[in-house]
Amino acid sequence: MTQERTADRPRVDAYEKVSGRAIYAADQPIPGLLHAMMVPATIVTGRIEAIDLTAAMTVQGVVRVFTHEDFSQIKTTLAARGAYGQPGKGHQPMTSPVVRHRGEPVALVVAETLEAAVEGAEAIKVRYAEDAFSARMEDDLASPEPEPDRQLSSGDAEAAFAAADHHIDVEYLHPQQHHNPIELISTTAAFEDGELRIYEGTQAASAFAGGLAGMMGMEPTRLRGVSPYTGGGFGQKNGIQEQSVLVASAAAMLRRPVKLVMPRSQLFHTASYRPRSLHRVRLGADGQGRLLAGLYETVQQNSRYDGFACDHGANPPRMYGYGAWRGSDRIVRVDTQTPGHQRAPHEHPSSFATECAMDELAEAVGMDPVELRLANDAESDPITGKPFSSRYLADCLRRGAELFDWNRRMREPGALVSDNGDLIGLGVACGSYKASMTASVTTLRLFASGRCEIATSGHEMGQGIRGVIAAELMDVLGIDPENLDIRIGDTGHAPQHITAGSWGTGSTAPAARGAALRLREELSRLIGNPLSQEPVHVQLARTRRPFLEVAVDTIPLGKDGQVIEQLRRGIPSTTGPEYPDFMAFSWIAHFAEVHVETSTGRARVRRVVSVADCGRVMNRRTAESQVRGGVIWGVGAALREVGETDPRFGGVLNNDLAEYVVPVNADIGAIEVDFIDQPDFKLNISGVKGLGEVAMVGATAAVVNAVYNATGRRIRHLPIRIEDLL
Repeated sequence: MTQERTADRPRVDAYEKVSGRAIYAADQPIPGLLHAMMVPATIVTGRIEAIDLTAAMTVQGVVRVFTHEDFSQIKTTLAARGAYGQPGKGHQPMTSPVVRHRGEPVALVVAETLEAAVEGAEAIKVRYAEDAFSARMEDDLASPEPEPDRQLSSGDAEAAFAAADHHIDVEYLHPQQHHNPIELISTTAAFEDGELRIYEGTQAASAFAGGLAGMMGMEPTRLRGVSPYTGGGFGQKNGIQEQSVLVASAAAMLRRPVKLVMPRSQLFHTASYRPRSLHRVRLGADGQGRLLAGLYETVQQNSRYDGFACDHGANPPRMYGYGAWRGSDRIVRVDTQTPGHQRAPHEHPSSFATECAMDELAEAVGMDPVELRLANDAESDPITGKPFSSRYLADCLRRGAELFDWNRRMREPGALVSDNGDLIGLGVACGSYKASMTASVTTLRLFASGRCEIATSGHEMGQGIRGVIAAELMDVLGIDPENLDIRIGDTGHAPQHITAGSWGTGSTAPAARGAALRLREELSRLIGNPLSQEPVHVQLARTRRPFLEVAVDTIPLGKDGQVIEQLRRGIPSTTGPEYPDFMAFSWIAHFAEVHVETSTGRARVRRVVSVADCGRVMNRRTAESQVRGGVIWGVGAALREVGETDPRFGGVLNNDLAEYVVPVNADIGAIEVDFIDQPDFKLNISGVKGLGEVAMVGATAAVVNAVYNATGRRIRHLPIRIEDLL
């Protein structure tokens, strides 16, 4: 397949970020700012019997200490707490004496300085009446839901499995994991220009602002969510945090601006996380390796009170041409904070289980793992029967195998040895992620001076969404990016959709392109002729108009105009992966080379090659960065990351970056990235699909499969530790 190499551009906001001109939520310079600190609960479940504030109020600089008695008027609604259209958290701490999980706030200290707020928080004494609890889904008091959360089926999978020549029946355990974006969660609330402005690093400014207004009993027009930059989100910042409404309410009561930056140790107990999950995979194949049946059952940890769905079974049946499929997802309720979406939320754990099981099937059949996957390629969805809008997974596999030199792989584990005696293993795995879109509202203004302003829906979390917007305006209008002002992440400029689920680029690029095309049409109408090759602002100047403005509502495929009203109200309006005429996904293939020291059992990932099909690649530089980041997450999941919950006290023991181990530079070898780069115009006018989430899907399984190829040991839990390989 021949293709032109996509443009490799620097980020349009690179200078602002490295020079400190990009102001994040907690860095807003606000006069008269008060600082806040929370007091976390030291029990898991129970009630507050008494809070002693005496010592805290004697700390110099402490202005006020808030407890549940001050915040009982806060309302909790499904719309307020929701994310991704699900009910989300059903418990707002500090509205009653009830404690539902360890670490939730039980008091909020506000002071003139951060030091005084911390000292005051440490001085507070709380007496509790503690109840029995379960902190893990294996504990005695854990409560399995009686009915599956989701079921998918096609054909008689049990019968097909029984009739198969080759059978795989295995269980894989995925641990609890925690987001750790560089920007800590924070909330700053201040009254400015007659409105309450909430500065918070968020992925959903409209839902955030509208939800807070509802919780505080305010008119939505009097509250503005501001998040022009977010320092990493990965799903953790999808909705309202436990502290958000508390800080906003404190500022409203004190009539002074208040800022709270959550310490990382507290975030392990208040923010969402990837829940623990167990996966049983059964695969049946004929003598040629063709998949006759897939049976997939999952169990996922959840909190007592929320609606976070278990959705592990949605992607695996779409990966290959299964003759029959049956899957079910089940929830087990425990006493923790609500889990939530963390990069490739269910797709990553499910790919770990199913792609490792595919490797085990290849071994049983006696086939090369790449050839097994190619033999089961599919052009349509086994569940709905609909064709895929585009699918170049086979091309990803072939291209990756070529770049990686897959032919050097030895089927016999441990047969490939390095010069220093390390065992070398090569592994492969694939992944997919839904190609979704959401509604956008865009205003584009071109000035005769050459300046251009665009206000649209979307959040910049480091993924380069400003660059996507600039690329479309440059392509359609020839705009100079130096004269471009991009306004996103602020409900004062445009309604802001939840930017998550890998639909950011697939929604923002068509919105920017649609607005640019509309402006071309309007300018051509003003001139009375088609536009020439001259700069558009020069042609506008000839009309003697100072500027030209267009407003465009972008309605995603399969939706109607109601989604724009939903967007304005902060209600999620996403669509996909199922559309009227097709299913749409992004696809990826990962190849990993792992070296294992025979004396210590230490595994190191020396090289990864990843090839992605994400439609049109908007900017090769940021796209490669996305994939490299996803691969690093995959390496971390395979060999490092786990949240260690203490079953006695219900807390996460390793609640900091010293003990919650993530990969560092020395852990990461070469990561080579390539793309198919074939636009998917069936999906949208920009031809783009998501990349940020699919980048991680399958990466962990490739590493785990490589470990097997090096050592002959099938490790069916994460992370793989040294003791597993000794």
